[in-house]
Amino acid sequence: MVKRIGGATRSAAAAAMVLGLAATGCGGGEGGGAPEIRYSWWGNADRAEMMREAIALFEEENPDITVTPTFSEYDTYWEKLSTQVAGGGMPDVLQMDNAYLREYSDRGVLLDLGGQEGGSLDTGGLLEGLSTAGVVDDARYGVPIGGNTFSLVYAPELFEEADVPMPEDGWSWKEYDEALTAVSEHTGSDPYGAADYTGLIWVLEAQLRQEGGALFTDDGRLGFSRDRLAEFWESAADLREDGAVVPADEAEQVKPLAPLGANLAASEFTWDNMLTRYVEESDLDLELAPLPTDSENSGQYLKPSMLLSASAQTSHPDASAELIDFMINDPRVAEIFGGNRGIPATEAQREAVDYTEVDQTIVDYEDERMSDLQEAPPAPPAGAGALETEFIRLAEEVHHGQMGPDEAAGEFVDFAERTLSS
Repeated sequence: MVKRIGGATRSAAAAAMVLGLAATGCGGGEGGGAPEIRYSWWGNADRAEMMREAIALFEEENPDITVTPTFSEYDTYWEKLSTQVAGGGMPDVLQMDNAYLREYSDRGVLLDLGGQEGGSLDTGGLLEGLSTAGVVDDARYGVPIGGNTFSLVYAPELFEEADVPMPEDGWSWKEYDEALTAVSEHTGSDPYGAADYTGLIWVLEAQLRQEGGALFTDDGRLGFSRDRLAEFWESAADLREDGAVVPADEAEQVKPLAPLGANLAASEFTWDNMLTRYVEESDLDLELAPLPTDSENSGQYLKPSMLLSASAQTSHPDASAELIDFMINDPRVAEIFGGNRGIPATEAQREAVDYTEVDQTIVDYEDERMSDLQEAPPAPPAGAGALETEFIRLAEEVHHGQMGPDEAAGEFVDFAERTLSS
C-alpha cells in the first residue's frame, strides 16, 4: 500500500541553467564542423535540471557532438513545434507524444530511424510490450522513453470496511459496480465509490479490447458504432442515479483535481503513472489493481508515456540517433530521471533506478501484470486528440443530464467521421 507522501521540488533556477547551456552551445554543427544537435522537449524546472545533467554526460562521452536544448510547458511546446514545422526550423531531436506521432509522421517531417537501428541506435533492450511503440507503417518514427498501463487506483481500506471483495484478476464489471455501490453506501458517499468511469475514452477502449475490438481500425477509422457508445454511456446511469459515483457538478467544482485526488472518490481508472500524483493529493492510502473484464482479455497494454523522434530534415541523423540511444539506454540517465518520464522503457534503465516508494509500487504492479498485457494498438490516427476532447465534452453533457446517451453518441460519431476524414 502506498501512503500519501510529499515531495521536494528543485529550484526553478534549473530552467535558467538549461537555457544558459543552450546559449553557450550555439555556433557549431553545420558545414564541416562538429555536429550540433538541437534537442527540444516539454517539462518543468525539475525536468530541466535532470536534462542538464543527462546532456552533460552525453557530451562528456561524445565530445565531438554539442547538444543545444530548449524546453517549454506542454501546451506551448506543441504551439512552437507547429510553427517550427511550418517554417522549416524543426529541432534535430524532439520529444514526441504517441497521440501526435502519426500526425507528424504522415506529414513527412519525422526521420525513419530504421536506418540507424543496429548502428547508432540500439532498440533491442526495449520491453517486449514497447518494442513496436513508435513504429508507423513499418517505419520507426519514434523510440519510447517510458511506459505505463491503464489501471484502477483504489483505496483498499474503504473496500475492506465495506466488506466487498478486493480487486483481482478476472473480476467482472458487474462485480466492480457492486463494490463501488457498497463503498458509497458504507461511507455515505463521503467519499463516493468511484469517479464516473464513462467519462473516460480509455475505459471504452479497454472494454472494446476486452471484446476483441479496438478504438480505431487499422486504417484509422472509428472502431465502434454509435450504438456501442450509447450503450457505454448508458451503462453507468443506475450508478449515477443511486449516488454511487461522483456527481458531475461535484467533479466540476474540484477541477483541475481529479475526484480521487480531491478525496471525492474511493477509486478511479487512470494510467498507472498517475499514482504518483494521486498519492500526493489524496488523504487515502492507495493501491493499483487490474481492470475488470467480462472476457479472458484484460484489455491492458503498455503505452509509451513519451517518445523521442528526429527531424527528417536533420543534417546529423547519426548523431541525433546517438543522442536518442543514450537517453533510452544509458543506466546513468535512468539514475538521474528516476520515474520522472514514466517507468523506463528499456531493461537496462529499468534496473538502474533507485525508485521512490510509489514508483516502486508502479514497477512491481507492471511486472506482475506483464504476462497479461496485450499487444499495444498502432499509433492513433491524426485527430485522435480532438476526438478525446469531444468525447469528454459530450460525456459531461450526458452526466449533467443535458443530453441523452443516444443523442450524444450520434453527435460524437458524426464529429469523428468529419475529423478522421479531413
